[in-house]
Amino acid sequence: MKFGHSLKLLLSSTLLAAVVTPALAAEVVVYSARNEQLIKPLFDAYTKETGVEVKFITDKEGPLMARLKAEGRNTPADVLLTVDAGNLWQAAREDLLKPVDSQALKANIPAYLRDPGNQWFGLSVRARTVIYNPNKVKAGELTTYEDLAGPTWKGRLCLRTSKKVYNQSLVAMMIAEHGEEKTEQIVRGWVANLATDPLPDDTKAMEAVAAGLCDVTVVNTYYFGRLKEKKPNLPLAIFWPNQKGSGVHVNISGAGVTKYAKNEREAIKLLEWLSSSKAQNLFADVNMEYPANRSVMWDTTVAAWGNFRQNQINVSEAGKLQVKSVMLMDRAGYK
Repeated sequence: MKFGHSLKLLLSSTLLAAVVTPALAAEVVVYSARNEQLIKPLFDAYTKETGVEVKFITDKEGPLMARLKAEGRNTPADVLLTVDAGNLWQAAREDLLKPVDSQALKANIPAYLRDPGNQWFGLSVRARTVIYNPNKVKAGELTTYEDLAGPTWKGRLCLRTSKKVYNQSLVAMMIAEHGEEKTEQIVRGWVANLATDPLPDDTKAMEAVAAGLCDVTVVNTYYFGRLKEKKPNLPLAIFWPNQKGSGVHVNISGAGVTKYAKNEREAIKLLEWLSSSKAQNLFADVNMEYPANRSVMWDTTVAAWGNFRQNQINVSEAGKLQVKSVMLMDRAGYK
């Protein structure tokens, strides 16, 4: 009798665990370097569709990675979400992420927008392209990033500071394409052509172009979209460089599953959903970015800027070559 009673208790406990465990796991915790207003609508939509609660903490990418490292096995985070492939590459290098074997993610995200080891995946694409003043520049004068180092643009170029990861990644990708020696020549040419000292952000660079301080600059397209939305009459236009060559430099915002994720299955499901056609426009449109999933239509605002060919060097190179990029810009006098 005692044995039968014990068996009943064991079976009851097993059944209870089977019922309780999924309920306890029906959440996922995200550490996000993207602002709350850009991610909360997505997470709310996911919870509404699946019933899985998404808890999130927002901060800069550096503090978030330091926090993950300090927490180790005790971290509550299941997903790290951040901007720039350089940051994601660094997180993988510091052993903060784990490989994910997901056919859905591989199908939805092109190979050049994800980690070769499948530790992180691009979820939206940002293009770093050329913006010019149409009152002072004809589109036919523009060709490539490299050409901006030529004599035509002497005293006509504005750039954002080299201290920001966006320009570090741009130069890193150029090193991947051209090698260090040629890239340094290009960057030195940019510096020689500057109309003013490097500016603190992309918006300031575009405002300088609109004000006539310079004629051309290089920015992320969503900054262009935001500024034109606020000030539609500014004399600014977009140009897609390198269309006869390697294509426009692109980067990503993306995510990976943390090494010590407690809810790994739910974390993977969230990433798969974020890469799906139903979520991609939500993810990209809120920041005027492009979907990483090629089967998804662009938002009408960004579609109006025209089609372009993307550079398809794997964006992980932005991380691998970041240190070389910073050192090169320093040697070239790009502050």
